[in-house]
Amino acid sequence: MQTKTEKIFSSKTLSYFLRLTDTMSYTQSAQLLGITQPALTQQIKKLEHAVGAPLFYTLGKKLRLTDAGYTMLNATHEINRILNHATDEIQQATSSGRGDISVGILASLETRIFEDFIANYYNNVPEINVTVHMLTRFEIWEGLESNRLDFAITYLPDANIRSWKPYRARMIGTERLVFVHHDERLSKARGVSLKRAAAFDWVSYPEGYYLDDLITEVFKDAMVTKPKSVAYFTTPAQILSFSNSTGIATTLPESFVVAHQDEATDAYITKFDPKISYEIGFVYRKDKDKIPRMNAFLSAFFEYMDGEKYIDKVRNLTTKKDD
Repeated sequence: MQTKTEKIFSSKTLSYFLRLTDTMSYTQSAQLLGITQPALTQQIKKLEHAVGAPLFYTLGKKLRLTDAGYTMLNATHEINRILNHATDEIQQATSSGRGDISVGILASLETRIFEDFIANYYNNVPEINVTVHMLTRFEIWEGLESNRLDFAITYLPDANIRSWKPYRARMIGTERLVFVHHDERLSKARGVSLKRAAAFDWVSYPEGYYLDDLITEVFKDAMVTKPKSVAYFTTPAQILSFSNSTGIATTLPESFVVAHQDEATDAYITKFDPKISYEIGFVYRKDKDKIPRMNAFLSAFFEYMDGEKYIDKVRNLTTKKDD
């Protein structure tokens, strides 16, 4: 049975502490963790009572770490590093053809390639149990930090990551955004400028999602006012459905539009000029690829891609499905 102190220093409590150090906001942290703000405050107070010192203080309206807080932060990272290293060392002695692999995929990412690959992988290596989680970017990085995820498949680069030191990235391909609208005149244009796209009302991703951050940055850099958003959804399927039902414009990953072109009823697809692009890649902790089954999984994926461009692979799979 856990003692009271052991419960206070549980992985859950420490994950709450880490999330608060990331956002420096009780409100935002509680939302990301899926708990109430009073519940988060209570957990932090218990942790402070256990260590005998305050971990945070406020300066004006801003939350700051105390010296004790920095010490706790370093210790928590060190605990995670030791546990993750021990787990990886143990797993390096295991077989490449048996065991579990946990993969986190960003929820706004088109999954057709990964679904097809994992089905093929199972047919070839049935004794490997692959678990796939559709997650937010915050859940992905928390899963990597806690070693609950072996691999993440996500958009890159991600400015939210303060330190890449513990991680490696391996690029899968380049993705770009396309403009989805219901304007017949615009459909005849070869491309759409940011200024012209901004004249439409949009349905968008919520604040804090990777693609919303990317769009905000692109419009800011071009010194164009960001489009007015009338609704927000967390997945491309929800966004496309709303756009189809209302005629409201949006932007979606090209791969999603290609894979779901039969669902884009009465919508026109126009490329941005200049284009808006970003990378898709695997992210994993260093030394993870030294574990035989992890290395075999990564190698099998890139053999499956066989040098084919990401968007071409999606297009070919979609054509194959339609046939």
